[in-house]
Parts: sequence; C-alpha cells; structure tokens
Amino acid sequence: MSICLETERPGQLSDLLETDPTAETEAIVSSLRAQLRDMRKRGLVLGLSGGVDSSVCLALAVRAVGPKKVQCIFMPETDSDPQSLELGQLVAETYGCEPVTEDIGPALEAMGCYERRDAFIRQLVPDYAAGWASKVVIGNTLSGEGYNISSLVVEDPAGRQSKLRMPPAVYLGIVAATNMKQRTRKQIEYYHADRLNFAVLGTPNRLEYDQGFFVKGGDGAADVKPIAHLYKSQVYDLAAYLGVPKEVTSRPPTTDTYTLEQTQEEFYFSLPYDRMDICLFGINNGLPAEQTARTAGLTVDEVRHVWADIDAKRRATRYLHQGPKLVEPVPEISTA
Repeated sequence: MSICLETERPGQLSDLLETDPTAETEAIVSSLRAQLRDMRKRGLVLGLSGGVDSSVCLALAVRAVGPKKVQCIFMPETDSDPQSLELGQLVAETYGCEPVTEDIGPALEAMGCYERRDAFIRQLVPDYAAGWASKVVIGNTLSGEGYNISSLVVEDPAGRQSKLRMPPAVYLGIVAATNMKQRTRKQIEYYHADRLNFAVLGTPNRLEYDQGFFVKGGDGAADVKPIAHLYKSQVYDLAAYLGVPKEVTSRPPTTDTYTLEQTQEEFYFSLPYDRMDICLFGINNGLPAEQTARTAGLTVDEVRHVWADIDAKRRATRYLHQGPKLVEPVPEISTA
C-alpha cells in the first residue's frame, strides 16, 4: 500500500490515503488463496448486504477462487430496507455469483428479538407499538463533552419524531436485542460454510475493525477478513477499480438494523467516514494534530476530541478482539 504523507490541503482526503488498487487487489487475492490452502477449505462464504464493504469483498473473493467457489447469502429480516436486497442482487449478478436468500425474520421473531427490543423502548415510550419506528443515535464527538451519549429516536404512525436520552439499562437492552440479528446471520453463514467446506469471509474495514464496530460472535466472527487493513476511503478506491456498481458506491454507509433510516455516522462514528479515516490515520502514524486538522478540514481542538473518542472506543471494545480467557495457557498443537 502506498501512502502519501505530504499533503496538507484541506479537502484532499484521498491524497493522504492514496493506494495502488492493482497492487492491493493482487496482494489480497494472493493472501486469500494462501489462507484457504492453509485452512484446507474449498471456497468462501459471505453475507452480502448491498453495502460497499461486502461488495468489494465479493469481488475480491471471485478474483481469488472464481464465482462457483463463492457462496454469497442475502439475509433480510423484518426491519431490513428492501433496497439493500436489491443492491445485493445487483452485485451478485455483476460478479456472476448464484446467491442464496435466507429470511431470518421468522427466527428472530421466535427468539423474541423484536419484542425484547420493543419492551425496552416502551420503558421510555409506553405507547410504542406496531406502526412506530425507531433508531439509536450517538452524540457529536466534536462537542468535547466527554463520553458520547446515545439517544433513542422514535417516530409515531403520524410521522412525528421524538428524541429521548436513554438510561444505560435501556440502551444495553436495545443493543442486546438487535445484536441477535448479527449473530443469527453468522449462524447461517457457518451453516453454508460447513456444508460446502468453505471458509467464512468477514467484511469489516479498518475503521470498523479498529473501533470495535462489530458484534462479538456475530459480524465479528470470520475465518478471513481481507479488508480489515484498509481505511474506508481505500475500500471505495478498490470498489471503483473492481467495478462495484455505482448504485452501491453512491449510497451512504448504513447500519440497516433499525426501523428508521440510519447512517453509520449517526449511530457510531459521529463524523463522515472520510474525515474519520484521516483522524484515524493521523493517530496511527503519529501525525501532528495541526497537520491532521488541515487535511481533514477540522480545527485542532476537534481533532483532539476525535482522537480522544478513538482511544475511548479502543479501550471499551478491546475485549471484542480477544479470544476466551484461560486459567492457564494451552500450547497450540504443532502439525509440523
């Protein structure tokens, strides 16, 4: 990966994260092939969401092993945006893959996912019922007011919205219920991986991976994660190189988790991905706050607030990257 460190022009975000898409693609494809040989797996399984990350991963997987050895899966549920499925189908067609559709709505209903979530919402909004919609949003990182506070946004059947601050128990309960979605999807992926003797491919980019924007045992579970080293801006560069449809790349990154439309920015990162990339790159590479601020189009104080938030999220989500705790170390079995 070729990174340019010299630019300080506001708005020229792509210069700082410049990469060679041809070389990057070749490196990832070569790595995927080697990893599959090491795991003795025949191909790759991934959930296709209609977003840019999973679309790029599908394109890379097809380059690595061919479309017949890639099983992409659509996993819509009751709250899913129909456009996500439409875009996923477009991507699958673009790369010649035969998708499988698994509607996980009935399974989530049976486990009480929706009712558990709604019960916590009703602690704040007693009238919340069928016909209402909701989402969780985060405070503004740039405010410098310490920890970001999450709020609940609800919309009644007449279209009137209200924003309410959530007590910790309500926030944790809503998140716990919605995390069932990611964990159920991962069960489906591993079912298909087991029956085909394929490996499961995870789709987080570097921003998501670094900041713990994934569910442990859910979308955080995978055998390979081929774009976890790439900043989101670089993923978009690869998308253009690999021919990901513009309908996908022009769509703002979404969570597609709640019943109200929600971007990743308002749910977790608080800044657009391109500015978050610059701030993360700056802290990772020890760049001065002044240079990072000029490049990202922020003030120095704003950059420092973002860096503090990055460090806070790293501390809070460190356990997501860790394996099970053992009483004593157990040596790995050597097969050499």
